[in-house]
Amino acid sequence: MRGYTDEESRTLRTAVYGAMVLVSVAEEGALDQESHAGIKAMAALPPAVRDAVDAGAPELPAGSLEDVERGVLAALRESVALVAAHAPDEADAFASAVVGMCERVASADGEVGRAESAVVGRIRAALGR
Repeated sequence: MRGYTDEESRTLRTAVYGAMVLVSVAEEGALDQESHAGIKAMAALPPAVRDAVDAGAPELPAGSLEDVERGVLAALRESVALVAAHAPDEADAFASAVVGMCERVASADGEVGRAESAVVGRIRAALGR
């Protein structure tokens, strides 16, 4: 299958960057360290997904934090399906990379708080992990 469409790329960006943001805002912390850790961890994404994510600016759902989380979790579920449709052998690598990225963001300041851990758990669930 060919590369991701613009719409699919937007969904992937919402999922990947949104997951990072959800973990980062779950608790006060070192936002700069968390951002750097997340961006560095994105290197583990499958190459075609990384290209799609890098193809434009991230977009998060509008509304309250709960609305944003609902939208990001939906984008994560949709992204797993998109990756599985494009490259079934990369779906697991995608989910693992996103979870790893979120864990790195959560631990960037040397400590994983309860709220961060809870958000990572919801992200894992959305990814079927």
